Amino acid sequence: MIYNRLKEKSYTGGITRIRVYIETHRDLVPAKRQQVSPQGNRGRRYSTPAGDSYQMDWGFIDVGTSAGGTYRLACFVMVCHHCGMCYIEFFTNARQENLFIGMLHAFQMMGIPSYVLTDNMKSVVIRRASDGSPIWQKDYERFMNTVGFETKLCKPRHPFTKGTSERLVRFVKENFLPGRIFTELTDLNYQADHWCLEQNNRYHQSHDCVPFQMHGKECSQKTTRLELTDEIRFYLAPERTISFDGFVAYEGRRFGVPYAYDQKTCRVMRDGYTLYIYDQKMQYELTHHNVTWSRKDSFCADQYPKLEPEEEPTAPVKASIYQKESSCHDPWFDQFNLEEGRWHE
Repeated sequence: MIYNRLKEKSYTGGITRIRVYIETHRDLVPAKRQQVSPQGNRGRRYSTPAGDSYQMDWGFIDVGTSAGGTYRLACFVMVCHHCGMCYIEFFTNARQENLFIGMLHAFQMMGIPSYVLTDNMKSVVIRRASDGSPIWQKDYERFMNTVGFETKLCKPRHPFTKGTSERLVRFVKENFLPGRIFTELTDLNYQADHWCLEQNNRYHQSHDCVPFQMHGKECSQKTTRLELTDEIRFYLAPERTISFDGFVAYEGRRFGVPYAYDQKTCRVMRDGYTLYIYDQKMQYELTHHNVTWSRKDSFCADQYPKLEPEEEPTAPVKASIYQKESSCHDPWFDQFNLEEGRWHE
């Protein structure tokens, strides 16, 4: 990791020089944690057939700003359990709509598996029935049926059941995030895509393969390709309520909606640095905005109604009149003129 970061800073030396430097500066390495007593059998790793199972999870990070403030981002991770191919994406929060967007983006890259393994998050399951079967959150159940996959839940308070995704969250925090500098969320996700491409094209000892090659050779033959139907496009463009002054809120910013659109809600989708606003049924595009990630409101051209219609002359104007300057002097006040030494009643 240190070698890769130095290469990004135009380092031209080899990795041996870095190893020698670290070896001669062992005093800078933090002390190891105290050894704990053996915990017995921790379980056995299991394997799944190609294209059978993906694992997903959320991770959270704090971001420091140049102004001295901090805010939190949510990192969505999904990994193929058979080959280890991974996908990560950062969001402003971990709401259900962002979970759907992250899953669909991962399915576009890796295909749709037979089932997804996840923990008992609120946006997925409400509670368990008396027989132990999950009672799905209604929107998530509709999402599963629309896309065409099943979901399996981990046993409560047993995160090691989905250790592959837990390890990916830890790997992102230890390898991708240290020393990371970005300008806005879109830039961070572009860097995350580049990092995933590098990791997916490297040999993984845990799976004994290069994930990209193994996934294309075996897993992609078993998964289903995601078709962007109208129902799926609704999940990529969440619904938003239009405020009284003609704005919709998305990712902490406000964007203007044309005044001619008379519905109370619309749908919003961001693609890179462009945000598209559609009608409620996504039949046509209302407007689009360039996302600058500024805190200022982004207006559109026809956000407010035009002035009342006004007639203009159709022929040259020949009639003219004269207006003189109005006088501010009122003769009534002359009776109080004391400079002339007299008083008028």
